[in-house]
Amino acid sequence: MKHLLFCGGGSAGHVVPNLAVMQELGGKCRLSYAGSTGGIEERLAQGAGYPFFGIPCPKLIRSFTPKNLTLPFRMVQSDGLALALLKELRPDLVFSKGGYASLPYLRAANKLHIPALTHESDLSPGLATRLAAGHCRLVLTSFEETARRFQNGRYVGSPMRKELFAGSPARARAKYGFTRGKPVLLVLGGGNGSRTLNEAVRAHLPALLETFQIVHLRGNDGGNPAPGAPRGYKALAYEPDMASAYAAADLVLSRAGSNTVFEALALKKPALFVPLERASRGDQLENARHFEALGLCRILREGDLSALPEALSALLRDETLAARLKEAPIKNGTPAVIEAIRETVGPL
Repeated sequence: MKHLLFCGGGSAGHVVPNLAVMQELGGKCRLSYAGSTGGIEERLAQGAGYPFFGIPCPKLIRSFTPKNLTLPFRMVQSDGLALALLKELRPDLVFSKGGYASLPYLRAANKLHIPALTHESDLSPGLATRLAAGHCRLVLTSFEETARRFQNGRYVGSPMRKELFAGSPARARAKYGFTRGKPVLLVLGGGNGSRTLNEAVRAHLPALLETFQIVHLRGNDGGNPAPGAPRGYKALAYEPDMASAYAAADLVLSRAGSNTVFEALALKKPALFVPLERASRGDQLENARHFEALGLCRILREGDLSALPEALSALLRDETLAARLKEAPIKNGTPAVIEAIRETVGPL
């Protein structure tokens, strides 16, 4: 049985697509996860039942900080640890979903002549992907345009969990205690919580509840939940049953991380995206603008959140966008990723 080692971390966006692919491969091969000790990838991989191997993985801080002066020394240490681990595990393939936590493993795989693949979710490739490309047989991408930036690029789409497509709207509304006659707004505050987005929803909650029933996934943003529990408002820090959250929704309000963007569009949910702008390389704005130009979503900038109720009401009335979204060929990239793995290591 072949052994596939998945890596990537630093945020849930670098982990969840890996888990979607691993789920589909279950029973066909041995699966393990590697990342940064104590990172979110450790919690998510172990929570999904996969063996996890961790080492300290240094991260480049984009702003000037004395900590970056020690980066070369910490990289040497992490590369040595990753090399020792891969010598012990001897996987048949290393599959990376990007992020700084993947780089030591890809460099080690290259030294040991272990084939490696990486996947880039964003329209504009991140630093980790640009550094990893030379170590990988293929750079798989969610956006077709991104694949053309690499000699070894291949467009496959965004890997998604198959259960997302199996939700029942009627059962989902009943789960949250919602009625049939009023549209449902799904607010995705993000795994770590977008305080800006969450506070905007709380500030406009009375106005929003005039039009919508709301499932508000707050994440761990450190803010206070809306006072009390108004009728038609369900606030959760975390929702493991995302199939129900999406199935209940008529509209989605979210940041514009690539995975969320592709999930909302693939599930044909009209979405208002509020891209993260500060402390960001601009990838969320690029992702959202790409689909806004195709007429498949709308964008609200952070500085315009005072107009949130009006923007959501306008989206609800936009029949042209809804019709265009139903015809959009947004695909689940998981089957194409698995095909690329088979091409690399042979039958599974």
